Amino acid sequence: MNLTEKIKNDEILDTIARSCSGEIYLVGGAVRDFLLGKNTYDRDLIVCNEDARVFSQKLAERFGATFVPLDEVNRIYRLVFKDKLNYLDITNPVENSLEADIKRRDLTINAIAVNIKTGEVVDLTSGLKDIKNKKINYISEQNFIDDPLRLLRIYRFQACLGFDVVPELTEIVKKHKKLIHRPAFERVIYEIVKLFGGNYSHQALLAMDDAGFLEEIFPVMAEVKKVPPNSHHHLDLFHHSVETVRQINEIYKSSPVEVKEHLERVDFGGLPRIAHLKLAGFLHDIGKFSTWTIEQDTGRHRFIKHDDVGSKMALKILKDMHFSNKQVDYITSMIKNHIYPSHVMCSPDVSEKTMMRFVRKSGLNSIDNIVLAMADRLSARGPEITQEIVENNISSLKKLVEFYLAVRDTLKPLPKLLDGNQIMKILKINPSPLLGEILDALHDAQYENLVLTKDDAIQFVKNFYKKSFE
Repeated sequence: MNLTEKIKNDEILDTIARSCSGEIYLVGGAVRDFLLGKNTYDRDLIVCNEDARVFSQKLAERFGATFVPLDEVNRIYRLVFKDKLNYLDITNPVENSLEADIKRRDLTINAIAVNIKTGEVVDLTSGLKDIKNKKINYISEQNFIDDPLRLLRIYRFQACLGFDVVPELTEIVKKHKKLIHRPAFERVIYEIVKLFGGNYSHQALLAMDDAGFLEEIFPVMAEVKKVPPNSHHHLDLFHHSVETVRQINEIYKSSPVEVKEHLERVDFGGLPRIAHLKLAGFLHDIGKFSTWTIEQDTGRHRFIKHDDVGSKMALKILKDMHFSNKQVDYITSMIKNHIYPSHVMCSPDVSEKTMMRFVRKSGLNSIDNIVLAMADRLSARGPEITQEIVENNISSLKKLVEFYLAVRDTLKPLPKLLDGNQIMKILKINPSPLLGEILDALHDAQYENLVLTKDDAIQFVKNFYKKSFE
């Protein structure tokens, strides 16, 4: 199906083409997606001989859409349709010139325009050729200096499309990589999470690293790269982290519908859980370098409490990057608990009670925790890890997913019997790590139905406090 047919089959674009006069061009991502056979709901229009504001307001009235001025200075307006799925971004061309507008864009694959009335294709930068050859190519080096976020968008599109970045563009990234600290943090976060949401995010991460760009975004990777392979890992820690991202994506693609639907949920950050889970997978072992020891007698590499240390490191990293509280809570929780599901299922006395304790403790994040544990296992195949160990681990984790899916509709939140302030008052103590231990122990006792009432809880914390000093 050619572009003209695609536009005619698009109800919104066809309506505009039939009812509006003048030159109107569909440009950018929608054209690219049409050419790649993908559905698109976010369409960019350039209106050449009518004021974009007036044109947008007329369309808003026609479609019953909400009119949102995005940038009055540059005359950029958005229409949000009633279904909250379809969008139109409408503007006049830069310098009142379609050619100038196209040449100000980031990548050739995003710079193809098509006249929605005549079907004329305007391809001034060989974008059609680059799409055919699956190449990510650039229009002008200056465009990346003008808006350095475009440096990150190179790899976001690579992650989503699987295209190769042309060597000349890699050199531009190497030259200007430090400019990525200029754009607003909200824009950077959006591109990062979109990158991790792509099917080829592992490929993009390696390409970013080749350009020396990855450590500009995640400086912690400099430490991660210092940890070599060992008896439990066939890959060095950096490549293990990238492979974990790839494995999460593979697990997602082969998962049952219920698991896919859960990971596609948009619960925070405006983007799906799967994107955030892959980011957590990339960061899940950042605590290993600072906890790394080698046993003198066996030569075994140890990383004691790297999960807890990594979670605390990620908390600071993500806060400094200005991720939202919900995003930070989710990602740090994934890192802290990435070993937990395997520990549960590798214990010698696995029972429904044991699995229920995991499910109650993990709650809505149960599937995510298990998928990360699976990916971690599949990404670590050192000399001491046999195929049988891997298969048994994955098989047991699949059983844990099945158990969660079977019981999730029956789960109810635990009653909050005591909070931290009440416990401090009862025990006459100040805030301390011990208070956190008491709260965790109380929750565990509730999960196991050992504590059912407030009186039970008071007695439990008193006993726990007493035993901690014995």
